[in-house]
Amino acid sequence: MSELSPRQRALKEAFTEARGYWSPVWDQVLALDPDFFEAYLNFSAVPWRHGVLEPKVREFIYIAIDASTTHLHAAGTRTHMRNALHLGATRQEIMEVLQLISVLGIHSVTDGVPILVEEMAAAGRGAEMPQPGAGGEREAQLKAEFTAARGYWSELWDHVLALSPDFFEAYMHFSSVPWRLGMLEPKVKEFIYIAIDAATTHLYAPGTRVHIRNAIRLGATRQEIMEVLELTSVLGIHSTTHGVPILLEELQATGKS
Repeated sequence: MSELSPRQRALKEAFTEARGYWSPVWDQVLALDPDFFEAYLNFSAVPWRHGVLEPKVREFIYIAIDASTTHLHAAGTRTHMRNALHLGATRQEIMEVLQLISVLGIHSVTDGVPILVEEMAAAGRGAEMPQPGAGGEREAQLKAEFTAARGYWSELWDHVLALSPDFFEAYMHFSSVPWRLGMLEPKVKEFIYIAIDAATTHLYAPGTRVHIRNAIRLGATRQEIMEVLELTSVLGIHSTTHGVPILLEELQATGKS
């Protein structure tokens, strides 16, 4: 790519000032289309210029949505881990973010079980399905343990617990590790759940609602939760950062660069 123009250099400086870093991934985007880059800068910088969250928490949100199983964007994960460490995050805190987002696969169950229940009923086989609350003392104990460990109960878990208490118990212990042993404050944990559920790669509305409710209960403000959503909304830019290098390679291969 050719040397940056004065305007492009100014945009690079503005991005670095607003976001606190520069990555080589932006060089090609800026060189190829400074108007688009400027619009993205102004869009992505809003929570950095006007937000209320601690900077390293913002980076935790980016790590969460990039490393999430629905995205697995290694370049972004590396960039934002580096940024978080620069901002004073510890390895334990970043590991806790990874532990928190590792539960995302459970939505295969919380999304699928209600459909299973409905389809069994539609097939005239509803009597085969154990009903919530019918599991006696063990079911009540597991529900109480989950509520104590995670600080809430949702009806999303009712049929999961009734259908497979062994699976539910194993998931409870797995998902509770960062809640029992972690160091992030509880509302920050909920911010991370909100981010991965609301991310455009997942858009899991039931979980987003549960974790927004939990965050509010834990003292989060509307400004904090809105900022989490603003930070999460930039995920679409990876269509550009992924596609632009390929575009430039193909232009060069065809002699059109």
